[in-house]
Amino acid sequence: MKEQIGIESLTGLIAFARAGSLGSYTAAARVLAVSPSAVSKSIQRLERHLGLALFTRTTRSLNLTPEGRDLHERVLRLLQNAEEIEQAAKAARSEPHGTLRIAASLPVGLHLIAPMLMEWRKQQPKVKVDLRMSDEQADLVEEGVDIAVRIGELQDSSLLSRRLPPYQLGCYASPHYLDKCGTPTHPNQLVEHETINLRYKSSGQLFRWPFRIGEREVEILPSASLVMDASEAILSAIASGAGIGMASSFMVKPWVERGELIPVLTEFAVERQNLTVLWPESRRANPAVRAFLDMLFDEN
Repeated sequence: MKEQIGIESLTGLIAFARAGSLGSYTAAARVLAVSPSAVSKSIQRLERHLGLALFTRTTRSLNLTPEGRDLHERVLRLLQNAEEIEQAAKAARSEPHGTLRIAASLPVGLHLIAPMLMEWRKQQPKVKVDLRMSDEQADLVEEGVDIAVRIGELQDSSLLSRRLPPYQLGCYASPHYLDKCGTPTHPNQLVEHETINLRYKSSGQLFRWPFRIGEREVEILPSASLVMDASEAILSAIASGAGIGMASSFMVKPWVERGELIPVLTEFAVERQNLTVLWPESRRANPAVRAFLDMLFDEN
């Protein structure tokens, strides 16, 4: 007769799966909302139970052993099946509840997701939101994220996805700046103005400004007097009258509505449709996920 697996072993398998995927006990503990020592002890008990060393440990790294790597793949499949069972059970309860975990880059989270949350809480008072904003792409399955919104072209993925409607990418300035320095009527005139540009944190490269001129899209690298690596700082600088900057329409919407920013060179603005919403197959029937997706696409 086969020995039945105990609760302690199941806990150890969960800790092992997270630590193996994330590469550290600390990261696994953060995801599981326990202490790193609890993760370490749970995995040690599992290793004693199995009679196997699952990790090779140094002061700076945590690596799977060959036996650990094989077992890790099996445990991930087991946990995915368990998660699908849990999600199916949750879907049977029609009213959204619990915690909805959303991942997005800082600009998208700050300017697209966060403004929706007050209305979301009015509509769904039983659902809490955990919004995680980072330029690093989260592993939705490993980190327990329900929905992610990403910018740019995506690699092939097993995740479910849907594009958000297009947005405009164009130039903006403050009323004070335009009163003082005048309004450019063509992108070529930007050399006569103060400009504010973005430097990508990931590559260190400067953002090349795209414009629609006739039938072609051309890019201009402005000789910016101010360079920043955060879009929120750029918006603040533009609003203060420091110069002309380029931004996405969904980011500047509240600034424009308050009259703090004015679109310029509007006939040369370009359209982009590279905002994608993703969610795991296991979350397809989750009531909170379905409700938030409906609201997200209705708002946009």
